Amino acid sequence: MNLEVSTPLQLIGRSLEFQRIVEVLAQDGDLLITGVPGSGRRTLVRVATQEVGAMVLEIDCIRATDGERFIQLLAEAISQNWQATQIQEWVNNFGNEFFVFHPEGKLKLLRSLNQKQLWQAFEILLNSLQMMAINLNQRVVLILQSFPHIRSWDRNHFWEATFRQKINIYTHVSYVLIATIAETSHQTDETNYPLETIQLAPLANDVLALWAREILHTQKLKFEPRSLALQLFLDAVQGHIGDAMAIIRRLQTCSYPNGLISEVAVQQAIEGLLKDLSLTFESLLMLLPANQVHLLESLALDPTDKPQSKEYIQKHGLSRGGSLQGSLTGLQHKGLIYSAEQGYQLALPLLALWLQQRLS
Repeated sequence: MNLEVSTPLQLIGRSLEFQRIVEVLAQDGDLLITGVPGSGRRTLVRVATQEVGAMVLEIDCIRATDGERFIQLLAEAISQNWQATQIQEWVNNFGNEFFVFHPEGKLKLLRSLNQKQLWQAFEILLNSLQMMAINLNQRVVLILQSFPHIRSWDRNHFWEATFRQKINIYTHVSYVLIATIAETSHQTDETNYPLETIQLAPLANDVLALWAREILHTQKLKFEPRSLALQLFLDAVQGHIGDAMAIIRRLQTCSYPNGLISEVAVQQAIEGLLKDLSLTFESLLMLLPANQVHLLESLALDPTDKPQSKEYIQKHGLSRGGSLQGSLTGLQHKGLIYSAEQGYQLALPLLALWLQQRLS
């Protein structure tokens, strides 16, 4: 089996999850895919949509700062996937009170609409998804990345409930919500619109080892058999496919005597990557509240499955009670740590290594 670094994730220890996603989408179902950043959530869904012959529309909900912006992002996604003549016809027949279609191919929401008009525009635009699917004779799958972010302004879940209700009745449209693992226990309206949840856990070491060996074999490279090179690689990535890909790409840029990658070479690749990521990680910490940064640093330096214990709190000077629980929940929702089931370990292994070096 020859694999590229961009090998679809259903070939990297995700075959069961991949097959289930294909089955649900083929049966007009909807999904919640949870995992940490870099676990392959979007890649897995995109490959599954190809398998069922669906067209993909994608929205990053972090950019949806309010209902108006959410509508505009959906309109842009439609513009990118539907023929201009069809969009213009749809505007003329259904949406001319709320939308205008520009010659350069952009469907725009009219400005200065009141709340009632925005709501009408939202429902009409959702209806266009079914029309688009039928017109193109293709299933449409709407991927909503970081979907829980809309709840910062949709506090009563009206927009979410309407969205899920509408898509639920459309026979040619499915949606996939992409979220962190913490979202698994925070779904709304599951009685009326149940969602199947597929959680992407860290990959097993033997799976990642096989994948890494196959990738390197395509360039006549391999880990030095009598060294700790492979183990050092596995320890660094902790089952995280995104970090594994980053290290492998870096290893592939160097030349090695006899094609053997030594322990030193792996260490140098990791160190170089951490240096490159340093600014990104610094910026990430600046965006976090001080109590979450403190907890993140504590878990990186001193991993534990019981951060709420009296001993751990005292050892690291953490806040007790609700403040600590709030920090744990906040870091889980941001995809920076796993939940209790995975022992609260840091979800981004290279971030953990960087923090350890920074604090040591």
